[in-house]
This record gives sequence, C-alpha cells and structure tokens, in this order.
Amino acid sequence: MQTKETCQISHSMANTFAEILREELVPAMGCTEPIALAYCSAKARDVLGHIPDRLHILVSGNILKNVKSVIVPNTNGLKGISAAAAAGIIAGQSDKILEVIADVSEEEKKNMVLYLEKTPITVAPLESEYLLDMIVEAYYQNDCAKVRIADYHTNIISIEKNEEVLFTAATSENKDTDLVANKGLLNIERIVAFADMADLDTLHDVLDLQISYNTAIAKEGLENNYGANIGSTLLKIYGNDIKVRAKALAAAGSDARMSGCELPVIINSGSGNQGMTASLPVIAFAEELGVSKDMLYRALIVSNLTAIHLKTGIGRLSAYCGAISAGCGAGAGVAYLHGGKFKEIAHTVVNALGIASGVVCDGAKSSCAAKIALAVDAGILGYFMYTEGKQFLGGDGLISKGVENTIRNINRLGKEGMRETDKEIIRIMCDY
Repeated sequence: MQTKETCQISHSMANTFAEILREELVPAMGCTEPIALAYCSAKARDVLGHIPDRLHILVSGNILKNVKSVIVPNTNGLKGISAAAAAGIIAGQSDKILEVIADVSEEEKKNMVLYLEKTPITVAPLESEYLLDMIVEAYYQNDCAKVRIADYHTNIISIEKNEEVLFTAATSENKDTDLVANKGLLNIERIVAFADMADLDTLHDVLDLQISYNTAIAKEGLENNYGANIGSTLLKIYGNDIKVRAKALAAAGSDARMSGCELPVIINSGSGNQGMTASLPVIAFAEELGVSKDMLYRALIVSNLTAIHLKTGIGRLSAYCGAISAGCGAGAGVAYLHGGKFKEIAHTVVNALGIASGVVCDGAKSSCAAKIALAVDAGILGYFMYTEGKQFLGGDGLISKGVENTIRNINRLGKEGMRETDKEIIRIMCDY
C-alpha cells in the first residue's frame, strides 16, 4: 500500500513500531494509577508472606492526584489510596499485573472494608525525581517488605524484605518515557508509512482486543448511569451524527471507567482514558464509512502510534491532559480512514494541537469524560478544517512550521512549561 506520499521504512524499524504497539496496547481494569498501587501492594504482600497488619504508603504528587478521586473497581465503590492498597492486599493477584484485581469475590470485597477499618494505613508524600513513583511498606509483626514502582505503571525497581535487597533495577535514562522499544524513532511520516505496509497478521490480535474491550465499556457507559454521563448527554443534546457519536463513545467509556466499572480496557501510553480516546472514534468512523476490517486496523495503527508519539516527549504523567494527545491521534486515524496520507494527517495533528493544547490534568475523575469529548472534537475538527482548506500556520501561538516542530513545542509545554502548574494543581487538590 505504499504511495508516493509515504516514506520508506526499514524492516527493523517496522518491527520496532510493532513492538511499541505490543508494549503499549495492553489490558487494564480500572484507572491505571490506583491499579498500579494495588499491584505494588499485592507484590509487597507476596514478599511479606502474610496479610500485613499495618501499611505505610509513599506516593509522588501525580499518583496522589490520579488516585484521590477515582473509584477502584471491584471494591463496591471504594476510592482513594488506602482503598487501592487494600484491594491489592486482600484480593490482588500480582501475576496479572494491571489486571491485578480483575477477579474479586463478594467475600473479598467485604474483607477490604474490614481491612480498612481495622488496619493502620498511613500515606505520605514521596519527594522523587519521578512523576510516577510509589513505595508500599507492608508490616507483619517484626517483618517488613518494601516494594517500589517508578517511571511507569508496572516497573518494579526495588524489592526488600527486612532491609535485605531482593531485587533492584535501573530506570530508563529518559524518565517516564520509554519501556523497551525505541519510541524515539516515531514521527508522523514514518507512522503513516508503517500503517500502509504493516503485516496485519502480526498485530490483529492486539487490535482486535482493543476494538472488543473498548467498544464493550463504551456501550456500558452509554446504557447505564456512570459519573456525569457525558457520553449519553452528548447524544441526547446534540444528536447521533457520526461526529457526535465518535466523541460520545469515547466519553462514555471514561464515564464508566472513572466510576469503577469492572470491564477491562486496552490502554495507550499507560492510560485507559487515552486508549479509549485514541480508538473509539476511529472505530465509530470506520463503521460509518463501511471500510474493510484491514482499513480499520491500519487507521488504529495511525491513531495509536500518533498518540504514543505525542505523549512520549511529555511523559506518562503531567499537568498536560493526556486525552489531548490521544484526541489528536483519533483525528489522525479519522483522516486516514478518509484516504488521508502524511500531508493530511500532519495538518490534522497540527490543527488539533492548535485548538486544544493547554488543557490541564487535575486527576482521574468523572470530568475526564468531558475532556475526552473536547479532545476528540479537536481531532475531528482538525481534519475537517484541512478538508475545507483551513489550517493554523507556523507562528500562530504554539504552532511552528512542520508537524514535528509543533509536536516538540507541545512536548516542551507539557513537560517543562507546566511543571509548576502541576505542583500547584496538587497543592490545590490537597487543600480541598
């Protein structure tokens, strides 16, 4: 499917891009920050060898921000840091990683409440060079186990028992950006080229799960009462036009997920909200346009990799709302479904970034769904602006000439420029 507008990429680079998708598009149940804390707690319990009789939990500001207000799934509505830790201690299966509390019995849910009532649990701020950082110290009588996760949600960097180091691992040099595959190779031109030539037989299993899981939770969010019901409200107020439906589906998935829905999602850049935002609008447009399944797969490759590319330079956690990057990815995927190649997709991304950049992340909670709707709308508008011959030009605010230059500006804004904003958001949330 190569065209004159696409660049050539090597076989090894194509393999890297496929590996990026496999690393990033993984299942998770529940908002990933509380789930990471549940995973860390379950691991500490395993190392301790007992149900802890007391816990001391240290978290970085961004973990506090993203765990404070979101309901932990499979807990009968519990929320917050202590609840996430208790869920991991009582019901966590650490070998399931981000699905650590996917299988919880009713008895275990009752036991979580009892555990919270009788167990001393202290929470303290963790001064760290990492935006994503947590330490769970689990005690039983005279024994202590300590597990630390930093840099990204599943990255255990140290395990100790009774002050003996059992495991230690280095974190990446580019903190909170890289797993194993080299995301530094990504750019919009290469992403489109890869989507055109990708061997779908090696990726359809990953993409099928994204389609299945994320569609299921979006349907759940539309049909039932979750959070602020942003998804169903959009359809009720604005109608069922595809441009409305695309953002309503993504918002509905977030409605459900932020309110403790127990359905899994396929995440992107460590976030279920971003995974839904990058995929559900593309799935909706593909159905509306009647394209082939292969075309949907290729459009999802564009949307997912674009979202990952935009988020990589910012970091997994930031004051910059990650849904904006994923919404740009959705717009890129929609452009691809309409036959767009590098030129159209590049302009879509630039336009979308010109519209919505600067939306802040004030933690995981029900309003995320509304921000997702805004982000998807910016992505869709970004594409249709270009089809009408309209675009933002270099020199317009944060926009520079060339899509990669614009992305670098946004990365700088999200990672460096909003650092103090992030601290102030956390201070405001702690004073609430």
